[in-house]
Amino acid sequence: MSFVLTIDQGTTSSRAIVFDSEMRIAATAQEEFTQHYPASGWVEHDPEEIWATTAGTCRAVIEKAGLSPSDIATIGITNQRETTLVWDKTSGKPIHRAIVWQDRRTAAFCADLRAAGHDRTITDKTGLLADPYFSGTKLKWILDHVEGARDRARRGELLFGTVDTWLIWKMTAGAAHVTDATNAARTMLYDIHKGCWSQTICGLFDIPMEMLPEVKDCAADFGMTRADLFGRPLPILGVAGDQQAATVGQACFQPGMLKSTYGTGCFALLNTGHVPVSSQNHLLTTIAYQLDGKPTYALEGSIFIAGAVVQWLRDGLKIIRDAKETQPLAENAEPAQEVTLVPAFVGLGAPYWNAECRGAIFGLTRATGPEELARAALESVGYQTRDLLEAMHADWQGEGVQPTLRVDGGMTASDWTMQFLSDIIDAPVDRPEVLETTALGAGWLAGQRAGVYPGMDEFSKGWRVDRTFTPEMSSATRDRKYGAWKRAVDATMRY
Repeated sequence: MSFVLTIDQGTTSSRAIVFDSEMRIAATAQEEFTQHYPASGWVEHDPEEIWATTAGTCRAVIEKAGLSPSDIATIGITNQRETTLVWDKTSGKPIHRAIVWQDRRTAAFCADLRAAGHDRTITDKTGLLADPYFSGTKLKWILDHVEGARDRARRGELLFGTVDTWLIWKMTAGAAHVTDATNAARTMLYDIHKGCWSQTICGLFDIPMEMLPEVKDCAADFGMTRADLFGRPLPILGVAGDQQAATVGQACFQPGMLKSTYGTGCFALLNTGHVPVSSQNHLLTTIAYQLDGKPTYALEGSIFIAGAVVQWLRDGLKIIRDAKETQPLAENAEPAQEVTLVPAFVGLGAPYWNAECRGAIFGLTRATGPEELARAALESVGYQTRDLLEAMHADWQGEGVQPTLRVDGGMTASDWTMQFLSDIIDAPVDRPEVLETTALGAGWLAGQRAGVYPGMDEFSKGWRVDRTFTPEMSSATRDRKYGAWKRAVDATMRY
């Protein structure tokens, strides 16, 4: 019983990873699932498909690793955050597709909240902004649009959860309706200062509190899986939303430490310690992790489109067949062409928070081709990261932001992208030996709770860098390119 099974349930795929006693990857399994786009700016998932792909990859990875259920000590879960599910407490059937974090259908309601002055209350209690990104307005939308849903919720017949809650409920055969503090903190319904669901905001949204899950630490007893799922009951002992799990996996345990994860979106978190910092630059105040009942807070900047821009090159424009093709294309782009892509496909996140604007490309010529578009797509991730870091530096007046950015996620495999990132932010970028830091963070939370893995200090000492990228771009070039980006963003939001 020295292996840890980690579920990494993401936006486009469900993954399972088995870590051994030394926190090395023993095996992985992954399965993509369907993305539903019923209207412009709307994104949905089938909850049953999320469950089926999660259960399937878990069974597959145990077999792939050559293990039996008796070898697994515990399960850790990390998940796409803010995605909202509602299901029948008795039958277990969802009453609507899951509304994904990227979905913008509640933009008008959020505008009404701001117009009525409720945004200050929301930010003061939750650390978040009145934006469609978060779960609360999505939950309200489901209750408003599914016939009889709100009355059923008041009678205790319906349950709400983010993806972690849904998976735990399924794995425990309905015995556990729980979440962790990091996922709760992303709902816009949780008071991050008092550590409880906010009656004020639930009342404002007309959300029955009976349907909300119990909130636990990130390392806690979340329940036992049903016996038939893996051959014997397994304890679920660690849960964290994907970006918080990556913060843990990157060992960003000291105030001032900073990480950025590049998946479908890009998310930068700055550890601010045990005191929440209110942002003056449109960042989010959130919970980085919570252990032993004590939350550690963070400033977070959320970019909606990072790796998704490469998917757009593949699936939308069809100029690549595989993400790996973007690097050689970018390397061969014509240097004289200054093409700038603002990937506001579902609006812009931090620090702009404009839900209505859409993507734009600037600087096109007759000579622009796949090479220039690929370079512009990769560069857009670096520009957006710089936007976040500048806002963080302006907000954080603590012990100082660490000069080095720790990165993880699929896009970090591209040396070209990471070099451009270092160039445009004018700071070192550390890529760790273990790129699966999101899964590692959730695995460590569960494993240390189970007694398989070491405590925080020893875990931190074990963090290893694979490569450090250092700035090579001239300041004049950096200023020119970032200036063009800022003008492009301004024009996009004005359109």
